[in-house]
Amino acid sequence: MSLEITDANFDQLVTNSDKPVLLDFWAEWCGPCRMVGPVVDELAIDFDGKAIVGKVNVDNNSAISSKFGVRNIPTILFFKGGVVVDKQVGAVSKSVLDAKLKALL
Repeated sequence: MSLEITDANFDQLVTNSDKPVLLDFWAEWCGPCRMVGPVVDELAIDFDGKAIVGKVNVDNNSAISSKFGVRNIPTILFFKGGVVVDKQVGAVSKSVLDAKLKALL
């Protein structure tokens, strides 16, 4: 299962991570987000121990969303060394996200 990333735990789990991080910015009312959500959860299982996979509810964590300029959801940001290195906006297949995350390992 993916981690819940919040304004409070962002630095601890993302900025200071020694592993690559995939962050899914989503909201409960977003239809495409509901399609991507289960895929992100599958990736969390597939990459357990190799990468951090988390979700940011944009309605509850506006500081993170604003910091990274997330205006459309779903938006998936990829971090390495605490820095954004890749971005995917909109619903995509698991294989696309899998390939992007593998490239960071």
